[in-house]
Amino acid sequence: MAAFISYSMLKGHRLHYPLIQYKCHRKRLRENFPMYYRMTSSRWRMSASQEALIPDISKRMFLNYVLLCTTSLPVFNMIFSYLSFFFPISSGNPDETVARDVAGNEIKKEEFVKTRKPGTHELVQGPKGDPHYLIISEDGELRPYSLDAVCTHLGCVVPWEAGENQFICHCHGSHYDSTGKVVRGPAPLPLALAHVDVNENGDIVLKTWKEKDFRTESDPWWK
Repeated sequence: MAAFISYSMLKGHRLHYPLIQYKCHRKRLRENFPMYYRMTSSRWRMSASQEALIPDISKRMFLNYVLLCTTSLPVFNMIFSYLSFFFPISSGNPDETVARDVAGNEIKKEEFVKTRKPGTHELVQGPKGDPHYLIISEDGELRPYSLDAVCTHLGCVVPWEAGENQFICHCHGSHYDSTGKVVRGPAPLPLALAHVDVNENGDIVLKTWKEKDFRTESDPWWK
């Protein structure tokens, strides 16, 4: 009997011991929770100073996006200005083009004449995107026509040589006088003409020349 009681008591103790342990552990955990939390959290959580060293991903992406846009805008503007000079945006009238400078800005007649010296030959964007020369005459007036700067030999851009008072092509040696008429070959034809006019906004406008060429008294070859 004693052996049986001892065994029963021992057996009951073994059955209930894990439950007693669990209850005791919960009691200790509840009493010491603040300290326990501090001990465990310090192992797995970063301090505020450590977290500050790692930037927020969304903030970092936003700053990178702003930086990219800021640095790209001047580049895109430069590329657009360059392309718009040679490939102008088509207007409503294909025979009429507002003259633009190398930066793509519309040219005002009053300002252009006021800031240029007599005898100036300046390249601007003309009809079909071709470079044209606007000319200030010796009396300080804007000539009523512009000259296409593309050589009629093989398509080089012909510079104005003020010392020679001629357009001289450096590619193959063609010479043109101040009106664009051929002085020396191999260019077979004079430089193309365009009418120079002013619109209601004061912008210089270049229009396709369709009348007879006053230099040769013949129909324009560029039609």
